[in-house]
Order: sequence, then structure tokens, then C-alpha cells
Amino acid sequence: MNFPANLRYTKDHEWILLEGDIATVGITDFAQSELGDIVYVDIANNQTLQAEAVFGTVEAVKTVSDLFLPVSGTIIEVNTALEKQPELVNTDPYGAGWMIKMKVNNPADVEGLLDAAAYQNLVH
Repeated sequence: MNFPANLRYTKDHEWILLEGDIATVGITDFAQSELGDIVYVDIANNQTLQAEAVFGTVEAVKTVSDLFLPVSGTIIEVNTALEKQPELVNTDPYGAGWMIKMKVNNPADVEGLLDAAAYQNLVH
């Protein structure tokens, strides 16, 4: 299981990488392994949402799971590659399988999320 130290994590198994006030968000290696083969990702672009609001869904062979926004902000980009290749979430959850880019309302909010060690403790 992979827990990159440069990311922050949520209890709902999303990860976030903050660069200035723009963040990239996806689901963790743990989450994709629990879901199994991902067949569809549904996310609406240009949404302004509060932290922990549902920003989309990910559909696996056996289940559909909501995606929760780690911090408040506005979705400015959706990974369109996932429309044709949702399996990228399984094969590269921290790289090509990213889900959204967002403009974060308050970058300091990211510091309140779990670090890699705390997230690893949560899932073990």
C-alpha cells in the first residue's frame, strides 16, 4: 500500500496535493483497492462546494461510492482521461488517476487533514 508523504488525506480516503491555492484531489491507493475494478467516474465541473460535500461518484463493478471534497473550494478542472480510462484510478491513483483540480478557499485548511502516518494508522 502506498502513502506518499507529500499528500494530505481524509478519513473518507481522498488525497489532496496543494500547490499555492490550487489542489489536485483523488482517491487513495487503499480506497481503489477496496473498491476493486473502477468502471466509471462521474464528476461535475465548476462546482463551488464546502468541505466534505459530495463532488461526484466512482463506480466499481460491485458498488458506487461518493467522493467527498477534502476542503472548501471550486472545482476548476476534471480529469477527462477518466471518461475513457476509469481504470487509471486503479493503476495510478496518485498520478494519472487524479480526479479534480480545485481552487481552495483557504489553503491553511489542508494542514488540518491527516498526514501520511495518520492516514496509514487509520486504514491499518
